[in-house]
Amino acid sequence: MDFTLTEEQQAISENVAALCARFDDNYWREKDRTGDFPFDFHAAMAQAGWLGITMPEEFGGAGLGVTEAALMMHEVARSPGGMSAASAIHINIFGPHPIVVFGNEEQKNRWLPPLIKGEIKSCFGVTEPNAGLNTTALETRAERTENGYLVNGRKIWTTTGQEADKIMLLARTTPKDKCKKATDGLSLFFTDMNRDHMDVRVIDKMGRKAVDSNEVFIDNLPVPAEDLVGEEGKGFHYLLHSLNPERVLVGIEAIGIGKNALARAAKYAREREVFGRPIGMNQAIQHPLAENWMELEAAYLMAMKAASNYDAGLEAGTYANAAKYLGAEAGFKACTQAVMTHGGMGYAKEFTVERLMREVMICRIAPVSPQLVLCYVAEKALGMPKSY
Repeated sequence: MDFTLTEEQQAISENVAALCARFDDNYWREKDRTGDFPFDFHAAMAQAGWLGITMPEEFGGAGLGVTEAALMMHEVARSPGGMSAASAIHINIFGPHPIVVFGNEEQKNRWLPPLIKGEIKSCFGVTEPNAGLNTTALETRAERTENGYLVNGRKIWTTTGQEADKIMLLARTTPKDKCKKATDGLSLFFTDMNRDHMDVRVIDKMGRKAVDSNEVFIDNLPVPAEDLVGEEGKGFHYLLHSLNPERVLVGIEAIGIGKNALARAAKYAREREVFGRPIGMNQAIQHPLAENWMELEAAYLMAMKAASNYDAGLEAGTYANAAKYLGAEAGFKACTQAVMTHGGMGYAKEFTVERLMREVMICRIAPVSPQLVLCYVAEKALGMPKSY
């Protein structure tokens, strides 16, 4: 078993890290203060071709796997940008996957090249206020018309809804009580963010201010029939194809943020002197940081295993969920310890670790709660009865 990166994979990590380093702490601190979207960072990533890392080569992508995407997002999150940088491009890495797998040639030609070039931005319209993780309970409806569909409903936690040109929208086309299974009757659309029929309201939140989260109110949104991805009623099953990659990416982004915070904490501990000696000489400082390093490295290996399994067509669901759980927990613990290592200065925005701690919380909460991951692993890995 070889854990060594290939030359290509090593080059991906190094090149992404070099690009991200151009956007320093001051850049992201200002974005966190103003809430302005990092358009120039997004443009730089698009110009370098990174937005299409997993998309087919015939449409301008790199045609690489989730393993390479994970390495890329690990470096993005490990950079000064943290989760703000990762979230600015995150949707491009896993979001269009249903289009790649289930879209027709016309749709791929229409949608993928501009996404890869960064000419259009997309967002995800799945989560709803009254559904949460129970996606089959969503209430947004898409009713058939002569020319396509008319959509009404509400979505929440729609990232980059303010900037997005397109939305990957999940809506019910067949009432739940008329379906054999609750997962049937949901359809997936990739359509325009038509502001005449969509009221997109920013949610004021704890962190990652530069990448907006929104509540979206949809009122008689006309959706052309040609914007339906795949077959009507199979949208939930199509969406599942992007969930495992998303879990891997969120997990490894949390690991990247944790490593970012850990490096800052170790540097501070080496340089900060109290009572005539560096605080890093104290085992009460050393030991928690050493634990953080081990936990982050262990979580990284799980993420790489999950990505490798997915790319090889092997069972990946359990490992992807484990990677998300372990990465988020290790990242959060490292960021919290980094703040504590800095003492009072950890509370100051100047030292950045407070922002990293706020941002890493996203990885614990979304896209699936740690409790639901534990339920899933107990069922799938240990054969226990389903509890949800």
